[in-house]
Order: sequence, then C-alpha cells, then structure tokens
Amino acid sequence: MDEKSPARKGPDFCSLRYGLALIMHFSNFTMITQRVSLSIAIIAMVNSTQQFDLTNASFEDPLVDTLSNPSRPIKEFNTRASVYQWSPETQGIIFSSISYGIILTLIPSGYLAGIFGAKQMLGAGLLISSLLTLFTPLAADFGVIVVIVIRTFQGMAQGMAWTGQFTIWAKWAPPLERSKLTSIAGSGAAFGSFFILCVGGLISQALGWPFIFYIFGSIGCICCLLWFMVIYDDPMHHPCISTREKEYIVSSLAQQSSSPRRSVPIKAMVKCLPLWAIFSGFFSHFWLCTIIITYLPTYISTVLHVNIRDSGVLSSLPFIAASSCTILGGQLADFLLSRNLLRLITVRKLFSSLGLLLPSLCAVALPFVASSYVTTIVLLILIPGTSNLCDSGFIINTLDIAPRYASFLMGISRGFGLIAGIVSSTATGFLISQDSASGWRNVFFLSAAVNMVGLVFYLTFGQAKIQDWAKERPLTRL
Repeated sequence: MDEKSPARKGPDFCSLRYGLALIMHFSNFTMITQRVSLSIAIIAMVNSTQQFDLTNASFEDPLVDTLSNPSRPIKEFNTRASVYQWSPETQGIIFSSISYGIILTLIPSGYLAGIFGAKQMLGAGLLISSLLTLFTPLAADFGVIVVIVIRTFQGMAQGMAWTGQFTIWAKWAPPLERSKLTSIAGSGAAFGSFFILCVGGLISQALGWPFIFYIFGSIGCICCLLWFMVIYDDPMHHPCISTREKEYIVSSLAQQSSSPRRSVPIKAMVKCLPLWAIFSGFFSHFWLCTIIITYLPTYISTVLHVNIRDSGVLSSLPFIAASSCTILGGQLADFLLSRNLLRLITVRKLFSSLGLLLPSLCAVALPFVASSYVTTIVLLILIPGTSNLCDSGFIINTLDIAPRYASFLMGISRGFGLIAGIVSSTATGFLISQDSASGWRNVFFLSAAVNMVGLVFYLTFGQAKIQDWAKERPLTRL
C-alpha cells in the first residue's frame, strides 16, 4: 500500500515543493549576485591610474590596452560615480571580509534555524543582505572601514540564509526527491554567478557602478517579500498545499524523526567518521571551486592574453555549465534511486567521485594545453560543471545521516569549505607570485591532490544511513 503512494503524488512540477525549490533558486541567485557584485563594481570604484600601477602584472597589458583603445567605459565610470584610492591589499581585505562573516554565523544560525524555524532565519538573512547591498555605495563614501564592516555583516546574514535551507528540506523533501529539489535550489548560485559576470559591466557602463548594488539589492528585497508570503517551515502548516501532496511528503518522511530537540550530541558527532567524511568532501570541493571563482579572470588574462571585456564573458561561461550540471545531476541521482537501480550510499559515492575526480583531471591537464585556446576554455568550463555533481553526493549527505541536525551540520560543513577557500586563495596568490607558469601548474596539481585525499576519505568512511545519535529517543528526552 505504501509503495504505491508515490504514484498518486500528482505532477511533480505543479507541486508546492517544486515551487519552494524555484523560490529558493531565486534566493540563492540573489545572494550570489550580491556577493559577487563588488568584484565587478570595484573595477570602476578604484582610481584607474592607481589601480593599473598597483595591480598584478598579469592584468597590466589587457588593462592598458583597454585604456588606449576602447577607453570610454572606464572614463564613463569615473564621471558617473566616485572613485577611491584603495590598494590591492585593501581590496583583498574587502573581498575576504564577507567570507569571515559567513563563517561567524554558519554554525549558530544552523542550530537556531532548527529551533526557531528556517523560514524566519533564511528570510531575515536575505533581507539584511539585500539592505546592506543597497547601502554599500553610501558606505564607500564614508571610508573603507565602513565597507569592510558592511561586507562582514552581509556575510553573517548570508550565512544565516545558506544554512537555513537544509532545515526546510529536511521537512519538505521526500527522500527520493532530495537530490532533485536541492539541485534546483542550489543551481541558483551558479546561474547567479554567470548572470552577474555577464551584466555587471554593462550596468556600470550604462548607469554607473552604484546601480549594480541598487538593482541587485532591490531584487533581493522583492525576493524576501515573496519568501515570507509563500514559504512555510513545513507542509503541515501551509494553507495552500493539496491534501495529496501533504500526505505524500508526510508519509515519505514518516521514518525520520521530526520532534524538536533541546541539545546537540556534540561528542557523538565528533566521533562520527561518516560525518568527517562529509567535512573532508566539503573541504576538497571548496578548495578548487574557490580558486576557479576567484582567479579565473586572472588565469584567462595571463594564459590566453585576452582583453578585460572578453575575459569577463569567458569567465561567466563555466557557471552556466555548473548550473546545468547541478540540475541534471540531481535528476539523474533521483532517477537511479526511484528505479532502485542503485543504493542510496552508492549514488552518493558515485556523484561524489565524479564531482571530485573529473575536475581534478581537467585541472591537471590545463598546464599541458595552455597553447590551445579552445581546449583551455573547454577544460575551464568542465571544472565547475563537473564539480557541481557533488551536489547530489556528499553535499546533501547530512540529510541522509542526520536529518534532525541537517541545518546545524550544513553550517559546520560550509565552515570547512570556507576555510579551504581562504587557504587555497592565499596559497594560489603566493604560488603564482613566484613564477606564473610553474605557479599555475603547482596550483592545479595541489588542488587535484587535495581532491583525491578528500575523495578517498569519503569513499572509505561515507555512509547514508541515519546515525544512532541522530535518531529520536522519546523515552530519554522530553
């Protein structure tokens, strides 16, 4: 009887849970555009003469070339809005401040979301981030310290929003649809990166750099309004959900604990190797992904010797591939599970292997094909695309092994990822500053090694069954 219930669940894409996935996709799209907007705007925000004198030598030729020929965009920037005397070191501090803010709130916000409700945590985080985005141009006029403070608080707000998502999916996503739903939601970040890289420069050129913040901050506020109106913490309390869909979700999650908790079993978590396997996967995954996001324009400029405008367009291409692979990977993972073709743990390890091994192979190959423009671009597109297959692997594995603490554990997992990003960015800057050719080779080899270590650890200790410490014990706790 129970096995036939999924067949009566109704059309998937007409259901409320898929509407939730689309709204969360839009939320992730909004947050990543707000995060990356400064990377685009800072070209116009910083005094051009000082910027070109002080920036990495790998950028000098394209920038000087842009000034001597199609210089109108840069001049328009300077006449439409203020410019600031920020050194590259200062810019680095500004860029990293949002990551430190995210780290500060990942763990506490994940825990609080499980207690007070993810709807409020995620909605508040998105709203605060959007308002701070709107005030960024004003903050820049008050000084760099104010910008750093704004970016740090914006990171804290986004940390609240990122982790709150998994508390919602623990109550809304049937086990056989988790990969599909979370991949639809998560692909918003990749699509947002693609979109902001494509249109950010055009907005600055046409309206001035402050409008990058005004437009995407306003979009975030609209998204918040939609979020608070439509989203509920669980299907039981949603006034618009159909009885059929509600019964389907509740029956699918009936085996999992949903009772509120008052404490977190920290000691048991620390001793849990499957949990550390997830952490190792996050660390490896974010190591290479952060390098691609941060240094892709630099690599394209120094290796392919293209101008800044073409570099921006080329830098956006990998993220549309990443968005597509995220959705397709989720569809394939849930297809394999729904047809009982593979066990849950096999699916998680398969997609984790593809998401860590394939990007590593592409990264190792990059230094050897640097002379080929087309091959280099193809490999750069494949790295984030194949890397996002991890979204159907260890990325959502916490929903399998500890659904009661999914949001809290996602906060810790992303903390490991952010630490990896900070370390990898610093190491990359050091390596390429020594020697460009050998430096990039060492960067990609090191990234591949980190990925392989994380993959081996996850394949050895990863699991997909609910851990004993994550199960409900009604007799021992009120």
